[in-house]
Amino acid sequence: MIDVIAASSTGRVAVADRVARLFTEILSPAVLVAGVLFAVAGASAGSPMSALVMGVVAAAAASFLPIAYILRGVRRGSWTDRHVGVRSQRTLPMLVCLGSTVSGTLALAAAGAPRDLLALIACMAVALLVAVPITLLARWKISLHSLVAAGTAVTFTVVFGWALLFTWPLAAAVGWSRVHLRDHTTAQVLAGALVGVCATGLLYPALR
Repeated sequence: MIDVIAASSTGRVAVADRVARLFTEILSPAVLVAGVLFAVAGASAGSPMSALVMGVVAAAAASFLPIAYILRGVRRGSWTDRHVGVRSQRTLPMLVCLGSTVSGTLALAAAGAPRDLLALIACMAVALLVAVPITLLARWKISLHSLVAAGTAVTFTVVFGWALLFTWPLAAAVGWSRVHLRDHTTAQVLAGALVGVCATGLLYPALR
């Protein structure tokens, strides 16, 4: 009986691990950032072609280029994984992400991007300006997964209305996954969510 109970418990843990890993991967910052930028570009641009071009520029700056840099570093052994789970390895990836996002903001401003899209990527840059010093100077690994997931949920609600409240439980699931996998503490996840919510819930509406 004890063996059966132990096996059942082990099975539940294994399932929870797989679910947590799934949320971490399919709702990673790179995926969510690209998705929300394309969505806002589509909703705010004057034509489908403009939406595509502006979406590509924004997503390249804030998602594609940073993740490409990170994956290259993983292949070269510079960091352990594509989520850069070791805090001491996060310096260059975070600075590259910040620099790329700021550059994308400037490029979109110069190209006359829709105000909604420009405001969103600017808010992403501001959120990183908060998260980077916390991670690199305070040496505390604030959760970027949680920051982006919470920010994405709030953005979808602000832009598309309360019908998209279902994105909030998904953001909570991302936070749970990071704690369950022991990549972050509960405090680090909540802090990340707070930065994301403030950037998109307070700053974004003021800028758009």
